[in-house]
Amino acid sequence: MPDLDDLIHQPVRLRIMSALTSLQAREQVDFSFLKEKLALTDGNLGAHLRSLEEAGYILVEKTFVERRPKTFVAASAAGRKAFIAHVAALQAIIKSG
Repeated sequence: MPDLDDLIHQPVRLRIMSALTSLQAREQVDFSFLKEKLALTDGNLGAHLRSLEEAGYILVEKTFVERRPKTFVAASAAGRKAFIAHVAALQAIIKSG
């Protein structure tokens, strides 16, 4: 049986990666959009994004838009690969049951 990715398997991070990998490669969303889409608090989303960024699964870009700070997030190539492998492992578990 394939191994699940413990980092992605956590429910909130699974939802984050699912949302980000549904975008085109190099496409990004801003922090506020992701927070609203997933119904998370700033702190909760920020902590999970930090974990995913440290693992190299996401890319975080901080910039200013109209003199206000904005954070944009995208799935990295490594993150997309890890997510696909994790989904494949879940599918293998389902099929074996």
